Amino acid sequence: MVAGVDARGPWRVAAAKYRVVPRATGFDFQAFARKQGEWLGEAREQGAQWVVLPEYLSLELAAIHPPAVHADLRASLDALQSHHEAWLALYSSLAKATGMHVTAGSFLLRIADGRWRNRSYHFSPDGGHGWQDKLQLTGFEKQAGVIAPGDALRVFDAGPARFGISICYDSEFPLPVRAQCEAGAGVIAVPSCTDTEAGATRVRVGCMARALENRCFVVQSVTSGEAPWSPALDTNTGEAAIFAPMDAGLPADGVLACTRGDERWAIADLDFAALQASRARAQVANDLDWPGQSRPGLLRARLSALDD
Repeated sequence: MVAGVDARGPWRVAAAKYRVVPRATGFDFQAFARKQGEWLGEAREQGAQWVVLPEYLSLELAAIHPPAVHADLRASLDALQSHHEAWLALYSSLAKATGMHVTAGSFLLRIADGRWRNRSYHFSPDGGHGWQDKLQLTGFEKQAGVIAPGDALRVFDAGPARFGISICYDSEFPLPVRAQCEAGAGVIAVPSCTDTEAGATRVRVGCMARALENRCFVVQSVTSGEAPWSPALDTNTGEAAIFAPMDAGLPADGVLACTRGDERWAIADLDFAALQASRARAQVANDLDWPGQSRPGLLRARLSALDD
């Protein structure tokens, strides 16, 4: 059995295909809070024990502010800070009220050097919370010039499994997720936000690859819809999905659930007993065979001449 996994029974998880508000009028924090309550209540009615919301969710709060703020990324980030305490209180109360674990997308939090970090908070029903910062910056984030990468990797305990958070672009890099799984994570939550089909495909492929190579579940949430009032949330693509390794006893295509069209949630039962049992009859064991990549002769490729 993998460290950090309790195989007592399935755990129902819901990944959001979250539609952002299409315009920045008539919106306030109370409306935002009601929206969160409605979404989480809907997931809870379907039996969810853990919900994962998407990256950049906090930027929807910029719609509360006038156009000079919400149309400018730096001004939006600055304005968000006034909502931070209310954000923490909102999701803490929702986690307690629903009895669910809530990975609340990401909040752009100002740090000491005058820049912001893309931080994903997780809230538990007992009132606790933790966070993971995004480690790798996209081209958009680099060009903004005010977002800083995270510098620490975390794993948390929740329900029947340890889990890690890998924010959007981070899911395209194998080593940090591998480190989380080696620390006992049986599930990786991936809050994401992509504005092109290519971006959506990259994150999806990254999620599937991480599930394959680590023999773990991956839960990807996405933003959806059009928000022309925001330079960060302007266009949104992709489908929320829940992935498993492609092996015996698990889906051949690796997809446990995926949204289609106007569906708001991808929901699946994460069966940790089946995940563990699949090890005994695996066609391949990428997670166990991982150390084979580190054999001395494979650490570097060398240029070889072609023989005549």
